[in-house]
Amino acid sequence: MRNILKPLFVFLADIVETIIISVAIFFIVYIFLIQPHRVQGDSMLPNFINGELILTDKISYRFKEPKRAEVIVFRAPTDPNRDFIKRIIGLPGETLMVEKGKVYINGEELKQSFLPNEVYTNPGRFLPEGKEVKLDAGQYVAMGDNRNHSSDSREWGTITKSDIIGRAWLIYWPLERFSLIGSIHF
Repeated sequence: MRNILKPLFVFLADIVETIIISVAIFFIVYIFLIQPHRVQGDSMLPNFINGELILTDKISYRFKEPKRAEVIVFRAPTDPNRDFIKRIIGLPGETLMVEKGKVYINGEELKQSFLPNEVYTNPGRFLPEGKEVKLDAGQYVAMGDNRNHSSDSREWGTITKSDIIGRAWLIYWPLERFSLIGSIHF
């Protein structure tokens, strides 16, 4: 009887060890490297669709600063228990203005090749029509691509680097939309 139980015990111990190591690897990856997120709502149309699943790179901003046009995931200023997905528009030290449907940075119109030409950017409480707003060190402005249906920095103001969870890196669901999320540099 002992000879039968020993191989069974070794087999079960190997399974438990494999499960523990797998769970540990999962948590290390999830906490420090990448995290899945679901696009909720239509604020990033036409580039991201409601229900789409993305992977967020949580490590790159530990080594470099966020850049304009990168799509980021961050804690929602209006509800820290929710995550928002938006695009970085304004960088620390810049002056932003929304006027006649256009975004201006340091007095120059921002070319937004990631949006259709006819997109009209409405002002908001933080970025009112025709008023220049200067960003302090460490402040970013984030906007949704679907400007008419996005709760973003135009209303609630800036975010900081510490608010940012990471950079949207990969669309993995639905499979027909599987692709790397590139950033557009200006």
